Amino acid sequence: TAKMTVERMFDEYGHFKRFQACLYFAAVFQATSCGIHYLASVFLVETPNFVCSVPGNITDVLYGNITGSSLESVFPVIKPAGGPLVVRTSEGEQWELSRCRSALRINPQDFTYDYYGNKTMKDCSGNFVYDHTEVHSSIVTDWDLVCEKEWLAKLCQPTFMLGVLVGALLFGDIADRIGRVKILMITSLCQFALGVAVAFSLNYYFFVVLRFLLAMASSGYLVVVFVYVTEFTGSKVRTWTSMHIHAAFAVGIMVVALTGYLVRVWWIYQIILSICTSPFLLFCWKFPETPFYLMAKGRYQEAQALLDTIARFNGLECRLKAEDLLEPMKSENGKTLLEKEEGERPAQPEKKLSILDLFCSWRMAGRTCTVWAIWFIGSLGYYVFSLGSVNLGGNQYVNLFLAGECQIKTFVIFCLCFALLHNVVTLAKSLHLTFDFCMIKRTAPHEIDSLAIALSMIGKFAVAIAFGLIYLYTCELYPTVIRWTLAVGSGSMMCRVGSIVAPFCVYLVDVWVYLPQLIVGILAFAIGVLTLLLPETLGEPLPTTLEEAESL
Repeated sequence: TAKMTVERMFDEYGHFKRFQACLYFAAVFQATSCGIHYLASVFLVETPNFVCSVPGNITDVLYGNITGSSLESVFPVIKPAGGPLVVRTSEGEQWELSRCRSALRINPQDFTYDYYGNKTMKDCSGNFVYDHTEVHSSIVTDWDLVCEKEWLAKLCQPTFMLGVLVGALLFGDIADRIGRVKILMITSLCQFALGVAVAFSLNYYFFVVLRFLLAMASSGYLVVVFVYVTEFTGSKVRTWTSMHIHAAFAVGIMVVALTGYLVRVWWIYQIILSICTSPFLLFCWKFPETPFYLMAKGRYQEAQALLDTIARFNGLECRLKAEDLLEPMKSENGKTLLEKEEGERPAQPEKKLSILDLFCSWRMAGRTCTVWAIWFIGSLGYYVFSLGSVNLGGNQYVNLFLAGECQIKTFVIFCLCFALLHNVVTLAKSLHLTFDFCMIKRTAPHEIDSLAIALSMIGKFAVAIAFGLIYLYTCELYPTVIRWTLAVGSGSMMCRVGSIVAPFCVYLVDVWVYLPQLIVGILAFAIGVLTLLLPETLGEPLPTTLEEAESL
């Protein structure tokens, strides 16, 4: 079997010159849409203050010592855990209103907040009044996803992440069959079409199904773009280029925060988010297939045409031949592989690869389990910090914007200091740093909003490094034949398991305010210890066979 030395292409034509830069920044631009759709539900399913509605017109309102003439005048000071609202209608009825129940006072004498007489308890029966001060319209207010239907709203993000998991598995297999670039085009078009379609959902069930399909498309793009970028950039810049795809994801989070602040109607908000990256559709069809994929599939003539294009675009002489990327291999009549036509090439039976190849030896099995654990905790910690940022106190839009900005700074600082770091050591230290700040937050006063926000941002800073680096490390640890479908695809599957669990972990704040961070911290520490057993891959050429990968 010919041993591929495709890495030589970067030594000849540059690790990150004009051709690669144009492809890279175009692909990264579309990656912002993944950050947008992944976090869009933060404001799509936002639940404002609400109480049961009552028959008749309200003339007076009491809430403790606060009085008003309408519910809107009192809503801003209502606390979910506080007492009920007391209202009087134009018919003279007095009602005590809470979130999911109402009580009609029987024969009240005076209009006071405290009442010790008889009451008739009633369910809301789907009739609610919402505070539209902050949220003009969300799917919660439009479809009354509160009280006994609250679980439907909480199910939106987990079902989206389930779609992300299915998309990673589905598009992973397709990408190795039809190529990376076709998946980029298909998923980009689907993100735009499905994103706009979500805004016109007729009911909750249409909304969830369309968001599930949107998640599949977003996941397909996000995972394959990492492999695409990795296979088009040289080892000298590979860490920088792969990590900054996550920075584009963070820009998407910032776009969500800004759009959510400016647009308070959910379907308009969804349309604006979906068209943000639509210009990418105008030129993505010109993207070439990666040289690694073309050589692995034996499409040498296409690989030669790509090498010539790269050389011309970078202003260099076209001196590299596709056959130079293989060990010399002549047929019996003296022709090179490149000279032989597709039909003339000797048929070589392809080995059927499966997920068991990730466990082909005890050494590889141990590495695979550890890498999967890093994918899981990276995703779990990332989404626990991101989704929980709107619950930290203060302005939720500012908090989410800061979460995205913090992530960008993480990767900038990481890349500036990368020359002093190693992949494995950095992974372990970032996970241990996550543990440290989760424990510090556990002892910090919860009442101080600014301190809680600062500690959460630093915790996300640490886990974002691990979450970003594990994509690159997986690509460098496994060979070309299983890098996408099996290695990155299965790692992404574990990542999506973490993202499915994350929303439920965030909901544990109702049990104990520190419980989500405590879970993330303990898991991060344990997995960080195991990470130190992995081999270092920094600066090594990408392995092309299982034997090369095992020898690392």
